[in-house]
Amino acid sequence: MRFDTLTDRYLARLIATPLFATLVIAAMLLTLDKMLRLFDFVVSEGGPVSVVWRMLANLIPEYMSLGIPIGLMLGCLLAFRKLALSSELDVLRAVGMSYGRLLRVPYLYAIGLALLNLAIVGFVQPYSRYAYEGLRFELRSGALGASIKVGEFTKLGKRMTIRVETSRDGGRELSGIFVTSQANDGKSVSVTAEHGQFMATDDADTIILRLRNGVLVHDSPTFREPRVLQFVGHDLPIDLPKMEAFRQRGGKDLEMTMPELATIAHQAGTPPKLKSEFRAEFHFRLVEVATMLLLPMLALALAVPPKRSSSALGVFLSIVMIVTQHKINEYAASVAALGRIEPIIALWVPFLAFAALVWWMYQTIAHVPGGQPIGALERGADKVWKAIMVWIRIGRRRFT
Repeated sequence: MRFDTLTDRYLARLIATPLFATLVIAAMLLTLDKMLRLFDFVVSEGGPVSVVWRMLANLIPEYMSLGIPIGLMLGCLLAFRKLALSSELDVLRAVGMSYGRLLRVPYLYAIGLALLNLAIVGFVQPYSRYAYEGLRFELRSGALGASIKVGEFTKLGKRMTIRVETSRDGGRELSGIFVTSQANDGKSVSVTAEHGQFMATDDADTIILRLRNGVLVHDSPTFREPRVLQFVGHDLPIDLPKMEAFRQRGGKDLEMTMPELATIAHQAGTPPKLKSEFRAEFHFRLVEVATMLLLPMLALALAVPPKRSSSALGVFLSIVMIVTQHKINEYAASVAALGRIEPIIALWVPFLAFAALVWWMYQTIAHVPGGQPIGALERGADKVWKAIMVWIRIGRRRFT
């Protein structure tokens, strides 16, 4: 087996471990952060806990689109950094392997992950975002069983009010029930019961509240006095309020696929404001994917520290650069969506500037003898660290 093939396999293994570890960690951190807020939202709306997992599942494509570029960046950077610190990179260079040849495997990763990310942001994420918004709508409207909240008065329609003191067994067994209903002719029915449970019927718009051990009070303008009935069991039919249908997908640019964005943005009848929003979103997604093709060169330039140095400044700087580029793209897309600047100029000019910086950094380390793109930063960080240590020693001597 050829030496370069073995090198490619070795480099592929070095990249794979931090890449997938970063993806898993980033997805877990983003999911845990969102999970707490979703639990608060679902509990406040009185919905079932199971809907939280469905909402989180619909957010995974969005989190993957954010985690894939960071995972690619750290995977390539940590792999080249390991080669540099163990002097394996010097050996590979000595046997005639150029930096361009070493970037073959990272670019295979970059192209594959860029295509995957394009599929996610262009086609999968719009549908998952729409499904997520649909679940939020159903929670607020009560379509997921979230209408009746324990310990609160809840209106079912315009003329019925219900209050439940306690709920057990996932809402199947209710205690301390109060129900009052008003009719158009002035008649009213008020019921209190110790226990009860909801029963389904053949009519999807009607359910039965089966009550046990309670009192029913029936009043009407024609009655001289209210009629009171004590019961052991009583079935009370409840007409469910009609739920408003959720809007169609495409109400927002985030819910539209890239072909849909391009088609609607160039239709003759589309308002200018919507054209700007759709074009800005289309170019934003393209720029985010195109940026991934620059990450292997950037990772190589930041991974190799100066000789006799093991500083991790390049790792920190890589995260800062990729996050800054993402935020610049977001700001440019928001400005372009307002129609203040052409989307192509707003998004692709910063991308070209970032690409020029990455290309200069790569050329410096690959073709300039002794070139170090972050050498000045490394020396500056080393001086700052030494100054901090000196001040710490001085402070300790003064207190002792």
